[in-house]
Amino acid sequence: MSYEKVTEFRSRLIIGIKQTQKAMKNGEVSEVFIADDAEKHITQKVANLAEELGIPCQRVDSMKKLGKAAGVEVNASTVAVKK
Repeated sequence: MSYEKVTEFRSRLIIGIKQTQKAMKNGEVSEVFIADDAEKHITQKVANLAEELGIPCQRVDSMKKLGKAAGVEVNASTVAVKK
């Protein structure tokens, strides 16, 4: 279900760790998606920030599928939906 949601919001996505964290800190994010097969020490920072800021955080199983759902040709460890 989460991949379909990412695809639905394709025009409002922020892709990647750094861009996601920046947008979260600026209050621009309504929801975050994190791939479980991404490096934990990196994605944990995003998960912790989402929890701290009260942003809903969804887990998906594959970076490859997350990137494809987001409309990019590379793997994506995190994707955020802009408000």
